[in-house]
Amino acid sequence: MPALPLPFVFPSAARTPRTPGVRGRAGISPPGPGPDRAAPSRCRPGRGAPPRAGAGAGPGEGPGGAAGGASPAAALGAPRPRPCGSWRRSRAMGAKSLCLGVLTVAVLLLAAASQGAEPPPSCEAVRKVFQLRRLGPLGGVPEFPRAGVDLQVCTSKNSTCCTKKMEERYQIAAKQDIQQVLQTSSATLKFLISHNAAAFQETFEMLIRLAENYTSTLFCNAYRNMAAEAAVHVQEFFTDVGLFLFGTDASTEEFVNRFFDTLFPVVYNHVINPGPTDISLEYAECLRAARRDIRPFGSIPRKAIGQMGRSLLPSRTLLQALNLGVEVINTTDHLPFSRECSRALLRMQYCPQCQGLTLSKPCLGYCLNILRGCLAHLAEVDLHWQGYIQALEELSGALSGAHSIEHVLLNFHSLVHNALVQAGINGPEVSEQVNKICGPPVRKPKQSPGCSFDQNKDNQVLKMFSRDSEQTLTNRRKEFIRHLRPYRAFYGGLADQLCANELAAADGLPCWNGEDLVGSYTRRVVGSGIKAQSANPEVKVKGTDPVIRQIIDKLKHVVQLLQGKSFPKYDKWDLQQTGSGGGVDEQISGDCDDEDGCGGSGSGEFKRVLKITDHNFIFPERAKISL
Repeated sequence: MPALPLPFVFPSAARTPRTPGVRGRAGISPPGPGPDRAAPSRCRPGRGAPPRAGAGAGPGEGPGGAAGGASPAAALGAPRPRPCGSWRRSRAMGAKSLCLGVLTVAVLLLAAASQGAEPPPSCEAVRKVFQLRRLGPLGGVPEFPRAGVDLQVCTSKNSTCCTKKMEERYQIAAKQDIQQVLQTSSATLKFLISHNAAAFQETFEMLIRLAENYTSTLFCNAYRNMAAEAAVHVQEFFTDVGLFLFGTDASTEEFVNRFFDTLFPVVYNHVINPGPTDISLEYAECLRAARRDIRPFGSIPRKAIGQMGRSLLPSRTLLQALNLGVEVINTTDHLPFSRECSRALLRMQYCPQCQGLTLSKPCLGYCLNILRGCLAHLAEVDLHWQGYIQALEELSGALSGAHSIEHVLLNFHSLVHNALVQAGINGPEVSEQVNKICGPPVRKPKQSPGCSFDQNKDNQVLKMFSRDSEQTLTNRRKEFIRHLRPYRAFYGGLADQLCANELAAADGLPCWNGEDLVGSYTRRVVGSGIKAQSANPEVKVKGTDPVIRQIIDKLKHVVQLLQGKSFPKYDKWDLQQTGSGGGVDEQISGDCDDEDGCGGSGSGEFKRVLKITDHNFIFPERAKISL
């Protein structure tokens, strides 16, 4: 029998000496008056009543001692004999104390026998977390630890609070948790790109409507007699601009030429060779087909083709690139994990709970190995993502000034005005060439001229467009790129960011290493990327995922577009060619050095500064990501 941890003393017999050679249960001596067992002979009769004066005194003893009745023992201070009733009560109390003592000793002996063992364990904490996370029915969670012989990942030599069904649900939860963390970490970047892509598209649509209104206003104010006929062709032209800008497979050269082809019969009928009646539809069709040979507008159509190509195609590519950026983020946010990675995530996140470690976090090095392995495919995107951001930045700079879409579209009416002036100057020579190709004019009854364009609508749109801000679209592009630039290395440092910000334990705290709580992680920590994972001690990683390869190919293609490698080259000679009259471009050039806008020739009412509303563009500050 093991020794008691502390000496035990019966409460009611604390002053009673043990009897040598006589022992009770559990090695404890029974209570008694001492070596002399004839205690009853020492008591006095009377059921414990106090002795009467002089009662029991020997001869010659009196109440005063030897001479007065007191005994020598009493005179020496010896204890007086107890009454018989008092002795009986003492004996009964001793028996009760003996029973209490034996019970107490038994409890202490059990405690001594189990000294160093923990209280009976419970899975209550694991059950609470399982229920809180809604991972499955609570009835499937054991109330007490059990042998985990059926577990495949969260194996342990100790008892466990997990079952095979729990392990399966934990594995699903581990993948969902990481996907949620990925989506949270990229939310700000995705918001930045998607909302500003929509804002750029909305602004481009507004620019197209304004440019159409400016051009229609030109005909209403300066060429009212042909405004109704020209309005149809102006509308068709800007419809083509919008279709091209937002992705239709078309050619800027094609729809610019088509506009001037259809405009030529109207200008011939009202400017070059006006008459009391209109030209016939057949004659107008001949003029339309002959316009590129006759060249009544000089070099203006070529200049318009050059300006539209330099501004519309890069702007169209900008929208496509931003939409691709959102696609890349959506794809990487929902990238499926391999079986090996899923098991590693389970081991890192939920296997500690099987041991009751519901509050533990993985060691930083352990977390890095797991996530650098599981996100190794995303790290392969990093180099191409950096090139994508840099190409966007370069394109944004190239779209400013005279090549910006806002400048080209909102000054298109100036080119049209110059083309009409050029046609008037070249009128006699143009008429001679028309007669050679199409013959003399064939006319029909003249339609009543009119202008159906609502100038008040144009003014309202312009006011709405310029409200609340003095920033140009060029500045907005620059601001967007400035906020996008910090995300250039987003995919390269994603695993490190997730572990350091939230997933891993803080320095100096006990952490989970995949098997137990330890002071620090001792295995090798590998780098990022596919090649570095060959030495990963926690996850086995295979070749690049096919979905990631597709994303990389798309990024490569859009980078080429952003860098202008697929853009048509418009040389300076396109802007210098003249028509039959020659030399007019120097007088009525449509170019403008002011990137904010300039007015059309001879029409001061068109001078304005384009201003963009603030609320269309969203530039969130890059705060610390909360996972």
